[in-house]
Amino acid sequence: MTEPFLLPRLALIRHMPAAVAPGVCYGRLDLAVRDDVDPALVLEALQGFPAKRLLCSPARRCRELAELVTAATDLVSEADKRLLELDFGAWEGMPWDAVPRAALDDWAADPWGFAPPGGESGAELVARVRAFHAEMNESAIIVAHGGPLKVLRCLLEGRAVDLLAPAQPPGSVWFSPPK
Repeated sequence: MTEPFLLPRLALIRHMPAAVAPGVCYGRLDLAVRDDVDPALVLEALQGFPAKRLLCSPARRCRELAELVTAATDLVSEADKRLLELDFGAWEGMPWDAVPRAALDDWAADPWGFAPPGGESGAELVARVRAFHAEMNESAIIVAHGGPLKVLRCLLEGRAVDLLAPAQPPGSVWFSPPK
């Protein structure tokens, strides 16, 4: 009799809130974490989680949290560019209300095909995350951004990817399969 195939357990962690003014578009901007947030609840949630790897986006706000996880575990953090947030191109650093309304409407009408000027489309984001997901074969902690984590969670749950659905909140942890 063969043993059943077990899917790896994953802990998906969204970075802590970024040090950026409210209402500013950011994806690839390399922002620090706000200095008034405490990651203690994230670290507490991970206690006893059987991770073999710790993967993170190379963005500073993810690396900072991954370094704290490293200090609390025996894991070494590995950066993976496929976990970067959507590239908003020319919109990066702009207040959302300064982005032309027609462009926002175009994005909302076609989140898979539309790309901000100089940025990437939703389809490109999904393709990167699918490639990452296809290589996940052992339990891991993943520290990343709202967009990639939203896509990854849909893939893990076998659901269609909804690029306009809300992302998990900053500083939150989601376990797959549920803890």
